[in-house]
Amino acid sequence: MKIGLYFGTYNPIHVGHLIIANHMAEFADLDQIWMVVTPHNPLKKKATLLDDHQRLEMVYLATEDYPKINPSDIEFKLPQPNYTVNTLVHLHEKYPTHDFSLIMGEDNLKTLHKWKNYEVLLEHYDIYVYPRISEGEENIELKSHPKIHIIDAPIVEISSTFIRNSIKEGKNIQPLLPPKVWDYIDHNNFYKK
Repeated sequence: MKIGLYFGTYNPIHVGHLIIANHMAEFADLDQIWMVVTPHNPLKKKATLLDDHQRLEMVYLATEDYPKINPSDIEFKLPQPNYTVNTLVHLHEKYPTHDFSLIMGEDNLKTLHKWKNYEVLLEHYDIYVYPRISEGEENIELKSHPKIHIIDAPIVEISSTFIRNSIKEGKNIQPLLPPKVWDYIDHNNFYKK
């Protein structure tokens, strides 16, 4: 089975994440998409994160109607801060018959050379890249690498940061969130302070 791993803090998960995950499930040669909830991205500040299990719950709520998209808490059990290459080693040990690939935005591809053991990732894993409007130099060499697959997916420029800030400001951003996720956030008064 070919699994696309879509890593994120999902703080919160929003319709942009779902559009991309569903597009990869339907239009790339992947059997399933696992939305891997990251406990702590080494490149992000931890103070702004909701509890790991609250974010995982939102991913469950958002994906329960999508049979090809599954939440994953695989990184919750690994030492922190964690790196993608370590997660992949762990996944191969746990699911030796699965073929894992990475899903990332074009902005992440531009900084892939800064990732821990990125050469190992490029050597052993297909990387599916969805378009993003982003700053910075394009890495033509990486874009033409045989393991890199640029996917013609919709450009979705919604950020979790924008959603958190908007909720804090009392704005109605319901259309940007799956309905069950909006209800969960609203019920728990998340992001209001």
